[in-house]
Amino acid sequence: MLRRGLLAWVSRVVVLLVLLCCAVSVLHMLACTPKGDEEQLGLPRASGPTGKEGYQAALQEWEEQHRNYVSSLQRQIAQLKDELRQRGEWLRSAQSPASAAAGLGLEQGPPEKTQADLLAFLRSQVDKAEVHAGVKLATEYAAVPFDSFTLQKVYQLETGLTRHPEEKPVRKDKRDELVEAVESALETLNSPVEGSPNQRPYSASDFIEGIYRTEKDKGTLYELTFKGGQKHEFRRLVLFRPFGPIMKVKQEKLNMAHTLINIIVPLAKRVDKFRQFMQNFREMCIQQDGRIHLTVVYFGKEEMNEVKGILENTSKAANFRNFTFIQLHGEFSRGKGLDVGARVWRGSNVLLFFCDVDIHFTSEFLNTCRLNTQPGKKVFYPVLFSQYNPGIIYGHHDAVPPLEQQLVIKKETGFWRDFGFGMTCQYRSDFINIGGFDLDIKGWGGEDVHLYRKYLHSNLIVVRTPVRGLFHLWHEKHCVDELAPEQYKMCMQSKAMNEASHGQLGMLVFRHEIEAHLRKQKQKTSSKKT
Repeated sequence: MLRRGLLAWVSRVVVLLVLLCCAVSVLHMLACTPKGDEEQLGLPRASGPTGKEGYQAALQEWEEQHRNYVSSLQRQIAQLKDELRQRGEWLRSAQSPASAAAGLGLEQGPPEKTQADLLAFLRSQVDKAEVHAGVKLATEYAAVPFDSFTLQKVYQLETGLTRHPEEKPVRKDKRDELVEAVESALETLNSPVEGSPNQRPYSASDFIEGIYRTEKDKGTLYELTFKGGQKHEFRRLVLFRPFGPIMKVKQEKLNMAHTLINIIVPLAKRVDKFRQFMQNFREMCIQQDGRIHLTVVYFGKEEMNEVKGILENTSKAANFRNFTFIQLHGEFSRGKGLDVGARVWRGSNVLLFFCDVDIHFTSEFLNTCRLNTQPGKKVFYPVLFSQYNPGIIYGHHDAVPPLEQQLVIKKETGFWRDFGFGMTCQYRSDFINIGGFDLDIKGWGGEDVHLYRKYLHSNLIVVRTPVRGLFHLWHEKHCVDELAPEQYKMCMQSKAMNEASHGQLGMLVFRHEIEAHLRKQKQKTSSKKT
């Protein structure tokens, strides 16, 4: 009974709830019924007195809103396209080497502020670097030297104890950097803007050599030399990477067909070395180059006739007349000999190469000398490769090989003589204007550093780079007691470095220990056999 009563009560409650919901729904419908036409907020009724006009007005309003929305979208799209175009131009001007075909290409188009600021910064990096003019430096240690390279090898100064003075660029970043520089230069040379309609296409095989150096706070400067269209003609491109995209600075067409080099050699005795020097001179300068004048400044009378005889024999055999022989009295002074040899020239402004009798050079070096000098602008201080003592290097061989086979740039055969500044190429006008050598310096050493510092203190560009065609031949060095203490110290340091490499000298120092070890090993082997 209780169960039935509960079910009946629940049924009555459900019925009452249903009735209540229906009542609420009816009241809601009555309250939400639309009012008269004049009071409605919706669309006007077509049957009303103003229904048609109101409907057309509403359509016009909707159409106007739609047109405004479409116009807004079109303006946004145009703005996006403009921004995209400007960013594209910025990327092309920043990344493409060809974008600098006319100067640096900084005034082309109306760039946005960020683009203008970036390009202004890059241009300031070029202006701050030693590209267009030299920078005054305090000491010889402040100069940033160049490294040189070909398509196969890099010739570098900072070798330490692990790297080699000549090596293939193994590191990918260094290899890609140099390849990009050569490719950028070729792209510029083959550009229709740069060349003439009949110009032949340039390829990597036309690349002769390049030099480059990095100034840590500015960027990397490249000077690349290519073969020209005719004999003795070259194409030079100067590129700069301001810690970012590489930029073309300038392009030059260089004709060296009539550029004469006056090689000045100071000498006292040393007849055998002079004879060896003249053999190389005859092959490289007379037979191959043909644009050389030789000036020999001889001190004293002893062995002078032998030296003059060698000159005369070479003159007759090779039909060579472009030489001058000057005799000076007094003790030998390298600075005085070079200074006199430079000033005695009476022709037009000539390129000077200050050379010693124990130097071996190639005909390629002579062109390198021409290409890296410019009167009133640039002097060349090559870093030569100094040969170690052949008696130590080839001591374990049956015989010392011929000189041509010894002239190999390897860690075991020699070193870059980066502490020497004696071999230099410069125009006579620059040498005279800078004041020449300090003639108070007597004997060996010091005069070359003094002249080098003068150029560093000037506004001339000093090109300092190792070259593969300039060698210092080994000879026993004698440091006489008459030298001043500083000169004697320099002489002894040079003597020590000339003998052998670090490893080879170590083998000599510890040779007794090595021999003792070998004897013990031999005894152990013999005892085991017995």
